Amino acid sequence: MNQLVRMFVIVFVASFGLLYLTSYLNSSAGYSGNNTLTIYNWGDYIDPDLLSRFEKETGIKVIYQTFDSNEAMMTKIAQGGTTFDVSIPSEYAISKMKEENLLLELDHSKLPNLKYIDPRFMNLSFDQDNAYSIPYFWGTVGIVFNPELVGDLTFTSWDDLWDESLRNQILLVDGAREVIGMGLNSLHYSLNDTNEAHLQEAKAKLQLLTPNVKAIVGDEIKLLLANEEAAVGLVWSGDASEIMDQNDKLDYIVPEEGSNLWFDNMVIPKTARNIEGAHQFINFMLDPEVAAQNAEYVGYSTPNKAALELLPEDISTDERFYPDEELTSKLEVYNNLGKKMLAHYNELFLEFKMHKK
Repeated sequence: MNQLVRMFVIVFVASFGLLYLTSYLNSSAGYSGNNTLTIYNWGDYIDPDLLSRFEKETGIKVIYQTFDSNEAMMTKIAQGGTTFDVSIPSEYAISKMKEENLLLELDHSKLPNLKYIDPRFMNLSFDQDNAYSIPYFWGTVGIVFNPELVGDLTFTSWDDLWDESLRNQILLVDGAREVIGMGLNSLHYSLNDTNEAHLQEAKAKLQLLTPNVKAIVGDEIKLLLANEEAAVGLVWSGDASEIMDQNDKLDYIVPEEGSNLWFDNMVIPKTARNIEGAHQFINFMLDPEVAAQNAEYVGYSTPNKAALELLPEDISTDERFYPDEELTSKLEVYNNLGKKMLAHYNELFLEFKMHKK
């Protein structure tokens, strides 16, 4: 028994000593909580020069980590094993993270540059009063198409996708909310509709689309459309921008019936240790000059109204990616439908995919 106790004491002392040494070394190297900031973001979703500039201006060391899905990000933050001071989830994830108490409230008095955000993109349903999140980038869901491959067909409405000339020419992104939402919008219903009759009507209409659908795919949709493997695609505007950079023949529209308005917002997770530094970083990213530089690098739409005035005219006046207020008034953010209804959307989408096969 005495031997067992001695072994326990030795292990305890060694572990404590290792933790102390690690803390000391990190502090000596400039990695203590007050002068480091751990940012958790999507891959290639910020201009690296801006991170260097933030470090020089503030003296805060940035540790940058990436995730490839909202779900992976939420799981890691919920586990709490890693400190993240700032993260950039999408709107539906923000709603879930609020429910699960994974976010800290923001102190708007420490964000004077918040005044530059376009009021259209503030106080939305997933975070009223922006108590927990600040807009970073935004976009839409719409139709990317190759004019050379669709003949005389023009796209203004979701209904144009049902044209018989598009047989086996459409690629759909593999997303239940996007595809079921398209069906609902084409019938002039909300893409957050929970009326069962409307959902069944949308599914039935989508099944009529299957002869035109070549495939339902993931991220490879960008390469396939750029390489002209299909004439038309249902995509997010950010992907459309990337596709059009690779093949300038293509064009993008948001149908007149309306569509999804998506957001990625900056938040401070509950794991944050450097809350002051997190506010400094968010306010830094809201500076018009910084936001403009970031938008030009990433290629997505900035919600920063002052930054928009600093962007090249061919970007700032491109209504495909910066639609006017008349169109944005018809766009909807995805509401948190709850687990039961979301599962039902996924079930309807699976039935549609099985019908396609």
